[in-house]
Amino acid sequence: MKLYVAPRAPNPRRVRMFLAEKGIQDLELIDVDLNAQAHKADAFRRKSPLARIPVLEFDDGRVLSETRAICTWFEGHTPEPNLMGTNAEERAFIEMADRRMEWYLMLPLANAIRHTHPGLAPLEQPQIAAYGESQLPKALETAAWLDAELQRQPWVAGERFTIADITAFCALEFSRLLRFKPAEAGLHALQAWRDRVAQRPSAQVS
Repeated sequence: MKLYVAPRAPNPRRVRMFLAEKGIQDLELIDVDLNAQAHKADAFRRKSPLARIPVLEFDDGRVLSETRAICTWFEGHTPEPNLMGTNAEERAFIEMADRRMEWYLMLPLANAIRHTHPGLAPLEQPQIAAYGESQLPKALETAAWLDAELQRQPWVAGERFTIADITAFCALEFSRLLRFKPAEAGLHALQAWRDRVAQRPSAQVS
């Protein structure tokens, strides 16, 4: 199998952290040069019609895209350590937490970066600075809510490390382009959680 990724992009990093947590190493990693618009080339669009990464290509030629779907496939084929829930109830609550991190933390942070950071201009045309600036308060509202959650529970989805922690961590790491540090915003529980996750071997992938 081949996994198409891009250095420093948050969604490929989510998959790579997920794989690292499971100890999966027998994949061919192929870097896609986003700045060179390689993800929009015809050859790549045949694999990913919407020009998005990451993409998992199977040996039989089938292609699976979307971060959550790729992680779901690996969870099913390598169930331990479990990161997405062991029964229907736990899976539902972990998915809720993960969706919240994806939609209400990562997405507004990504939009703020894509529309305000000059280095991202080649990837976001047109850049709309006002829109990007409007997204950061939305992300900070979620970060403050998450800080309160982490004051009463050790991990994003509850009592153990899950895919929701991976999504939240990759979102915060990407937000370094905005020079956002939770502690400087008074979010000390979030900062302490981030620092704990950063010590995990899986956090070393980029």
